[in-house]
Amino acid sequence: MADKKRSSGKKLEAELCWEYPHIAKEAPEQLEKAMAFAEDYKHFLSGCKTERECVNYAESLLVRAGYERFDAGKRYQAGDKVYEVNRGKSILATVFGSRDLREGVRINGAHIDSPRLDLKPNPLYEKNELSYFKTHYYGGIRKYQWGTIPLAMHGVVIKKDFSVVNFNIGEEPGDPVFCISDLLPHLAAKQSQRTLADGLRGEELNIILGSLPYADEEIKDPFRLEVLRILNERYGITERDFARAEIEMVPAHKARDVGFDRSMIGAYGQDDRVCAYPALIAQLECQKPLYTTVTILTDKEEIGSVGNTGLHSNYVRDYITYLCQNQGADPKEVFSNSACLSADVNAAFDPTFPDVFEARNASYLNHGVVLTKYTGARGKAGSSDASAEFMAKVIDIMDRAGVYWQIGELGAVDAGGGGTIAQFVAMLNIDVVDLGVPVLSMHAPFEITSKLDLYNAYLAFKAFYQEEV
Repeated sequence: MADKKRSSGKKLEAELCWEYPHIAKEAPEQLEKAMAFAEDYKHFLSGCKTERECVNYAESLLVRAGYERFDAGKRYQAGDKVYEVNRGKSILATVFGSRDLREGVRINGAHIDSPRLDLKPNPLYEKNELSYFKTHYYGGIRKYQWGTIPLAMHGVVIKKDFSVVNFNIGEEPGDPVFCISDLLPHLAAKQSQRTLADGLRGEELNIILGSLPYADEEIKDPFRLEVLRILNERYGITERDFARAEIEMVPAHKARDVGFDRSMIGAYGQDDRVCAYPALIAQLECQKPLYTTVTILTDKEEIGSVGNTGLHSNYVRDYITYLCQNQGADPKEVFSNSACLSADVNAAFDPTFPDVFEARNASYLNHGVVLTKYTGARGKAGSSDASAEFMAKVIDIMDRAGVYWQIGELGAVDAGGGGTIAQFVAMLNIDVVDLGVPVLSMHAPFEITSKLDLYNAYLAFKAFYQEEV
């Protein structure tokens, strides 16, 4: 009866027009599951703040689930589970599918590196009775955001005898933390005339380490020496060992619920661990896939996927080639028949800063995962533009699996831009599209995501492995 009262225009509008729904309005039954899924995710975020820590975490879960290191000399069958680690900073996991490998593999690829402050090779110095570390920022940070927040020290030192020292200082309640100072407003008149991008300069991102000297009047740099004394006493390292180190300074805070309704998560490193974690869980839960799976947790995306642990190298090509050789398949045929979700985030629409978004083509919190057909900058430079055919296939999978999804661009045209691993997957002649979670304050020391979007990312990656493509 109500339908008869609607005008022809209203009926046509209902038939032809579309808006991406708010998940909590349309599927409130997802809330409880999303809240539960987020608890383990927050634990992961708080404990895994570097790519090495993420790899160690993933490897421990894979081994516990019955995965074994890939052995090129062993013949694998459908259902067998293998993994490989690349230099401690990237990891790949596979379940062999029931279909012939020639029909292609199904890939979920996320990155586990995040913007941070790396120590310079010769980092330690003192100035005016304070000891410091010099840093070199990694990835696209807004430098002013890193001043006056508590920082933790994570990383590894390889000593002269090749023994390994792992650092994780500042995360436990009793640990000291570290900090970058900033000017008080009373004395900041000249600094305030700088542009925002220049509010704190790269060479001003200096980490305060201590204010006590080594007790010897004959020492030239007693404050620097006191830090070295502590490091040597506790970890057995000397200043020369910094040349054999990878040490990262990251925010010391833990992942927390955000908002009175606890609907959001605030934490460091959610770009891109908000995709890496559900991709890993989807892999772990995938038992008897049709197609052979390859989950990639990779390094170096934030600086262009360069280096031999990033996707611009050949390590993924080589891994899949080894799988092909194991199954007697031609790699070229396998690559051409494969499909990939480049599991990476997009910028959530921020009502406080609407001018840099084009609202009709932005992604929104609580509307599901974002399918980003292309990224890049200006005229899509540096992007992989997914085909209409592949978009149709992925959308069909999401719809059949009941996954909430939306379409989004990375801001308004010419407002900026960015890239993902998709372009490097496409170089392998693999169909690929970006699919991930919208993020507020992306690349900040404290990023915000929605628990409902996180949960739908898990559903999306799981469906991609289990549904027909």
